[in-house]
Parts: sequence; structure tokens; C-alpha cells
Amino acid sequence: MPPRKSLLGAVLCAALALSIAHPAPATPDPATPPAVLDLGARVRPLPAANRFALPGYHVWCGAPVAGPDGRYHLFYARWPVDKTFAPGWAIHSEIAYAVADHPEGPYSHVNVALPPRGINPATGQKYWDADVTHNANAFYHAGRYYLYYMGNYGDGTYWNHRNHQRVGLAVAENPAGPWKRLDHPVVDVTEDKNAFDSLCVTNPAACLRPDGGALLIYKAVEHVDGVVKGGRVRYGAAIADTPGGPYRKVPGDIFNSSKSDGTEWMLAEDPFIWFSHKYGRRYHAVARDAIGHFTGEKGGIALFESDDGLHWRPAARPKVLGARFIYADGTFGAKHLERPALLIQDDEPLLLFGAADGYNVVPGRPSSNVHIPLAPSAP
Repeated sequence: MPPRKSLLGAVLCAALALSIAHPAPATPDPATPPAVLDLGARVRPLPAANRFALPGYHVWCGAPVAGPDGRYHLFYARWPVDKTFAPGWAIHSEIAYAVADHPEGPYSHVNVALPPRGINPATGQKYWDADVTHNANAFYHAGRYYLYYMGNYGDGTYWNHRNHQRVGLAVAENPAGPWKRLDHPVVDVTEDKNAFDSLCVTNPAACLRPDGGALLIYKAVEHVDGVVKGGRVRYGAAIADTPGGPYRKVPGDIFNSSKSDGTEWMLAEDPFIWFSHKYGRRYHAVARDAIGHFTGEKGGIALFESDDGLHWRPAARPKVLGARFIYADGTFGAKHLERPALLIQDDEPLLLFGAADGYNVVPGRPSSNVHIPLAPSAP
């Protein structure tokens, strides 16, 4: 048996080596006032080159991730132009992957990350995401990429596919795959037909919690007897002890408005969420302002904040973008931006990504993803 002093020294040396190899993440000094996030003041005109499009395809969504390899990865939805924008997105979409050497691009298509997968051999029935993957949202953590998405299956008709929407998760060590997809949704509908999320769940937005767990915000539609499209659209939350799950639903107050009487069909849409140590040591979200309650402009992009990820309020400066964005040549986008997402590196938002030109509002130009520059924060 080695002497006690030698054993203690060996343990201390091992601990020191481990701390050097895997340093603890830096935490801000609580005595230092957190910076104030004003994204709207940082938005800059869109250069024409900051656009990702694919010939012959509609491009939608857009989940950017700064990788540890020094490159920038983009997960997005695509489907053939000849299937039309709608109902094509609900019946033919697949999530694909592109990469760039610089944050603003250009991004180049690499492969299809989550293609249709048909029949589950274990059951002889279609997988829950057999036909469609859409609404990509992603982050990197501890050697793995976590890709959250909406999946569905159906009979080829819009409402059948739409009402089978569920939230899923795929995991990979390389952004180009291979991806491990779960056989079941991580968020499913609630069986109680009176619940706000009793018809379908979709549009996931996920981020790491400070404790190493994960927070997932999802869009939901309520069941209404005799109404195929259901009723109101609202948001719910689920949490997990690790990003891989399992996820459990928790109550919260998400993207509601003091101006609301509760009867509106939808208040906000397409959230992107993250936790920031630099900006308030709290959660933030950007989402589309569906009816103008938060920014004053229908279709604008609003900034929200939350101390716990479950109870949200408009930020002190909520307006990120108005109903239309501006190009570098001084002209305006033909329609509002949808599916907002931020490219964040070292706790700093670099660009605002978003889907543009949905429903073919620009003749001859399919939908695409644009990357709006954000000016650096003030020192």
C-alpha cells in the first residue's frame, strides 16, 4: 500500500491535469451588471449575397450553428418547387444540411439530413415522421449536434399531414451525419381533448439550460370537435435533464400579451430561444409577431425574455424587425421574415437568419433563407 502522502499527491496531480484538459466554463461576475440586449438597434440592411437558395427547391426554416471546427452549419427544410409552396411544405418537406466557412456564407448544400423513412420494420406501420421533416432547430453540445424538428406522416392530403405533426430529435457527432433518429416523438399531443396541445405539436425551439439540461418550447393547436384545422395556436414547454431527453411537459406562460383577451387565433410564431450569460443571465427568444401586439407591426420580429424559461415577457426593447426588412440597396423585402433564428458565437448574436418569400410572393423566385447582419454590441 503506497504511503498516504504519495497517494494524496497523485490524486491532486490527476485532478489538476483533468482541470487543464477540461476547464470549467467561465461564469460572469454576479457583481458586474449584465449587458442590455437591443437587437433592433443592431439590425443592418441585407446584402444581396446573404441568401441561401437552391434551384428547383423551396428553402424554408434555417437553423445556423457555429461548430467547433471553425465552420458554420445550416440545417434547413426543402421541397420541390413543382409541389408548390403550400401544401407542399406539409407533405413533401425534408431537412437538409449546408455548410460555410464564414458566418454570412456562402452556404453550400451537402446532403439530406433527415429524409423520409417510411415503414418501421419493428411495427410494420409508418414511422411517426415517415413522410415529412420540417422546422429545423439545432445546437451543439459536448461533442454532439442536437437537431430538433417537426415530423409527420399522412395520406397525401394537407390536413391529414398537418394534424399528424409531432416534435422529434436526431443526434449526430458530425453535422453531415449519420443521424440517430428516435423512434418516438420527444413531445407528443396531450390525450385530454380540452388541452391546448391536443391536436398537433410542431415548431420546436430548444436550448441548453444553465444546469446542463435542456428547455424545449413548442407550438400547439387545440382540438375542436368537428373542426379539422382545430382551434387556437399557443405555446408550451418541456424540459429534460439532458438534451437527449426524456422530455416532460411543464406549465408556463409563453408569449402571451397584456393586450390579449384570449380569443386571438395566434399571438406569436416561430420562436428561437437561447440562454445568455452576457445579456441578463436569462433566457431570450425571437419570434414572429403574428398580429402586432409586441412590435406594433403585424409580421414583425419581437424579442422576449424569461428568468426561468417558462414565464416570458416582451423585452425592454422588443422590436427587432418591422413587417419588412431592408436590402442594402434601400429596397424592402416583399413580405415579412418568418422562422427567425440567430447565429450565436461566444454568447454574441452575429446574424439574424430567416425564411423569405413564402407563398411565392416574388414571381419566379422560390422561398429562400436570408442572413441579416447584426452590428457588434457596444463595448
